[in-house]
Amino acid sequence: MNQNKLIVRRQSKKIYIKDIPIGGGAPISVQSMTNTRTTDIEATTNQINQLKKAGADIVRVSIPTMESAEAFKIIKKRVSVPIVADIHFDYRIALKAAQYGADCLRINPGNIGNLKRIQSVINIAKEKKIPIRIGVNSGSLEKDIQEKYGIKNPQALFESAMRHVNILNKLNFNNFKVSVKSSDVFTCVKAYQLLSNEIEQPLHLGITESGSIINGSIKSAIGIGLLLYKGIGDTLRVSLAADPIHEVKVGFNILQALNIRKRGINFIACPTCSRQEFDVIKIINTLEDRLEDITTPMDVSIIGCMVNGIGEAKKSDIGISGYRNKSVIYENDRKSCNLALRPEGTAGCVRAGISNKLFNNNIHKLWSNVSI
Repeated sequence: MNQNKLIVRRQSKKIYIKDIPIGGGAPISVQSMTNTRTTDIEATTNQINQLKKAGADIVRVSIPTMESAEAFKIIKKRVSVPIVADIHFDYRIALKAAQYGADCLRINPGNIGNLKRIQSVINIAKEKKIPIRIGVNSGSLEKDIQEKYGIKNPQALFESAMRHVNILNKLNFNNFKVSVKSSDVFTCVKAYQLLSNEIEQPLHLGITESGSIINGSIKSAIGIGLLLYKGIGDTLRVSLAADPIHEVKVGFNILQALNIRKRGINFIACPTCSRQEFDVIKIINTLEDRLEDITTPMDVSIIGCMVNGIGEAKKSDIGISGYRNKSVIYENDRKSCNLALRPEGTAGCVRAGISNKLFNNNIHKLWSNVSI
């Protein structure tokens, strides 16, 4: 776990989704959601396991029908990562999902029926000791709130969330977290700020329906990043119209950029210019592909010339810098040997360093000046 000391996190109640703590100072977890049909048991199981391998701490699965609930029962037995059951409108599906092992229920109490139905869901959540996530989205606000505020209004999201929160409070249930998502970054950020001052429960961050990989990643990085920098947020999901594996990668990249939590390699690379002495773009793409399975946190710099290359290399665990047609590798900032280091050599150097525990607690540094 890494914590940026410049960020003072909001104090919040700690809840657990299976064995993953949320809030109360716990590491900020990264979530994603399956986009397969839940009734396709094999495809959904495979995607959940792929998301776990990519680093997802928690995975959400939509359960829109009773048929999906029966499929969920089988899926849940085949996976180990904590699963959130996403349910709308039908309280009976929520009951089934809880019975079948859901680790958390994503519902909005106000849209699953009368108080008796809500109470039945609360009762099974208490019995199974599982939390609930209240998930408010600007695209599905209550009609009266839409008429009062419109859709792109942080007060609308806040009021809707508090309506659901008050229902759970009246039923003496406080094992929950809340999200207030909008596709508009500033609406979303302000809504979370309002909510963070009103409740003690943990907050689930996200920019909903943010778009494609590039557009959605930028929106999410700005919105989620602003909130995290202010100390708001206990878990997050980056919502992309793409393979959900990308959601996990972008989520960790956001946390890593803020020095909150690190996983895998942080590549530092120059944008290239005519001074480059080797093909930086080719090498960085090759290394990212060959080392995407690495989970050990480390910095690897790939700089095309000596202007900034040596300085970046000295700060990195492994650094490559173009330098007057020479190839030199350094260990602990001391010249070790002459070596022509190519992408496969760098990848091997990373793996060898991990095997020999050279990167634990930043005890050792390796860097090289290279021209390829």
